[in-house]
Amino acid sequence: MLNKKIILLFCLLMTFSGLSAQTLLGVEDAVGIALKNNYDIAVAKNNADITKVNNTMGNAGMLPYLSVTGTDNYSVSNVNMTLSSGSAITSSAGTSNAFNASTTLNWTLFDGTKMFITKNKLSQIEKLGDIQFNDVLMQTVYNVTVAFYQVVVQKQQLLAIRDVMAYSLERVRILQKGYEAGIAHKNDLLQAKIDLNVNREAEINQLNNIRNSKRALNLVIARDPETPFDVADTIPLNYQPDPVDLMNKLYVNNTSVLSYGKQVDIARLSLGEYQTLRLPKLNFLASYGYQQNNNSASNVLTNRSFGPLVGGSLIIPIYQAGNALRQVRAAKIQLQSTQYNLDNVKLQVNTQLKTALTEFDDQKTLLGIETDNLTLAKENLRISLERLRLGQTTALEVRQAQESYANSLARYYDFEFNMKVAETRLKQLVAGL
Repeated sequence: MLNKKIILLFCLLMTFSGLSAQTLLGVEDAVGIALKNNYDIAVAKNNADITKVNNTMGNAGMLPYLSVTGTDNYSVSNVNMTLSSGSAITSSAGTSNAFNASTTLNWTLFDGTKMFITKNKLSQIEKLGDIQFNDVLMQTVYNVTVAFYQVVVQKQQLLAIRDVMAYSLERVRILQKGYEAGIAHKNDLLQAKIDLNVNREAEINQLNNIRNSKRALNLVIARDPETPFDVADTIPLNYQPDPVDLMNKLYVNNTSVLSYGKQVDIARLSLGEYQTLRLPKLNFLASYGYQQNNNSASNVLTNRSFGPLVGGSLIIPIYQAGNALRQVRAAKIQLQSTQYNLDNVKLQVNTQLKTALTEFDDQKTLLGIETDNLTLAKENLRISLERLRLGQTTALEVRQAQESYANSLARYYDFEFNMKVAETRLKQLVAGL
């Protein structure tokens, strides 16, 4: 047994010798890097910022428009003109210059309250942008967490393979001595060596799995896939979900529910906008203009005028070819569809929560059972090796005990990982990551 412990220690040193210079990455560190670098988050942030930029009183039509315009037309022409009095005007290469300039203010004073509804709608769209941004954040944190613990469980599986390999080396050593002493069959020794080689092959494949899982995590946190790092070889499992508390938070915090709920609000405001199309509109107009016409071929050589202008317009819709009614009907149907989407997503997240709770409880139960199995399998393997050393059992029995221990180790780490994924999913559903 002392030799087995020395071999196992050697394997562990081999595991960490290439990692000592690497940065130890925690799940919080990985999430922090992702929140800074992830491209999906950057795009979602820009989309949310666009909704903030668009949410203005001017975009809602509540503010006046002020403009300055100016024109200057110059022409040269030959004039041959006979007036009603009988006199004639003839001019060669006569010039004409018309200059106009004005400052105009247009302001919609009343549009059936559409501008107020639109401003509220823009505010709701901005809130929707924030919710969708938070949804991307939650999804990113979930993806990073799962990818992180995928690296951890792959590392655990490597340690399990090397643990089993140490027992394989011990079995080869016992059978080698027994064969040399003439009390062990050569085929048992050969099978033990074959099993050891299979362990070595599994180690190589598992090292590749670790490299791939690290690349996947680096991709999620948006950095070079070959960036070196190391992780701990344990998965913390101290979460105790409260089903009642989770259900109370589900419809209040879940980003999908909030998003579709906000879309219902926006659709309702859109309907209100279309309903105002049948109401009168009042516009106010004010301007200050300057005009000057110079004409060398006219009796009036210079004509200049300037001054203010104030006016308004009242528009009362009488008949719009049914367009207003059509748009209102379409908006009502759209509102109904968004309500259907909200009801559907509530049903979906409710199902997802219950499924995640069941998965968490099942994996916790399985982990408890496998903990007992692992203790039993390890003790059984130790006893079998000792009996093999004393010549009281067969190599086949030891091999079966070793396979049972290896399978129990693999299941144990898988149950840990599955339990952590279920925990992360529960937290994501109630935006508690």
